[in-house]
Amino acid sequence: MELMLSQVAAMVQGQLQGDPQKIITGIAPFEMSGPADITFAGSSRFLKRLHETQAGAILVPASFVDSKFNLIQVHNPQIAFSQIVRLFHPVLPFWSGISPSASISQNAEIGKDAAIAPFVVIQDHVTIGDRVTLHPHVVIGNHVNIGDDVEIYPNVTLLNGTKIGNRVVIHAGTVIGSDGFGYTPDDKGSYHRIPHTGIVQIDDDVEIGAVNTIDRATYGKTWIQEGVKTDNLVHIAHNVVVGENTVLVAQVGIAGSATIGKHAVLAGQVGISGHITIGNHVTIGPQSGIAGSVAEGTVVSGSPEMPHRQWLKVQRIIPRLPDMKKKIGDIEKRLEEIEATLNQMEI
Repeated sequence: MELMLSQVAAMVQGQLQGDPQKIITGIAPFEMSGPADITFAGSSRFLKRLHETQAGAILVPASFVDSKFNLIQVHNPQIAFSQIVRLFHPVLPFWSGISPSASISQNAEIGKDAAIAPFVVIQDHVTIGDRVTLHPHVVIGNHVNIGDDVEIYPNVTLLNGTKIGNRVVIHAGTVIGSDGFGYTPDDKGSYHRIPHTGIVQIDDDVEIGAVNTIDRATYGKTWIQEGVKTDNLVHIAHNVVVGENTVLVAQVGIAGSATIGKHAVLAGQVGISGHITIGNHVTIGPQSGIAGSVAEGTVVSGSPEMPHRQWLKVQRIIPRLPDMKKKIGDIEKRLEEIEATLNQMEI
């Protein structure tokens, strides 16, 4: 593909500074770009090093100016670069239409331009929107509703009653709508399963990573709100609510009936206790264990959690604890000697 730089600027709604007829034939990282490539410099670290790249054009923040280079000024260079990557490397479907080896209930409703791969199973009373792609071995349970422009990767299971919005992506191996971990003991200490009759609802523009598990509600719904992004190996328990545009990094675990606010970031291996609330715009550091509610706008780390700056101080102290213990022991010994000397003087 060949595009003039003026065409590229128009596609990303950027302001061109340089040669509008410059031909661009590809995209590349900052350090690996050639004269026919476009790259991006979104931070001061890269903007100071523009002379090091051989790129034919560079996406830069709207406020940056340098007449020595072909620049496209945009609000967010990384997002604009992602748009150009998709232009040069479009995602092509592996198939189109409905495979004859898919198993589809006669009362399922399937929208226009669906791509349903071999060995997909679609059970009763399922509704699937337009331009949905189902990869091999996807299983769709009874009464599932899927919106438009959804892509579901291999070996995903959507169990009964699950609701999926528009433009949702679900990566391989994820299970949505399994029963939550709910048991009650009897007088003899045996455990009996609590029925889970609720559903999982996933709103528009959500992306779910590989091998996630999202449990159905005991009653009502487990709710993943618009724009949420999850990494691989995330577990979300029954009746959890995850607010809009929140990010859950790998191996996050959220216990039942917890509420996570909007625009929160939960770093890797964070554990959230049940029945607590994490406020909007909260950031939680990696491997933190959150046992109580966290106020809006807070940055916390540790297990149990504490303000992040305090946690950083604690981490610096921990390696010094053996030496500190030895010094305290020496001080105690010297104090005992001084006390003994004073006692002898009094006598």
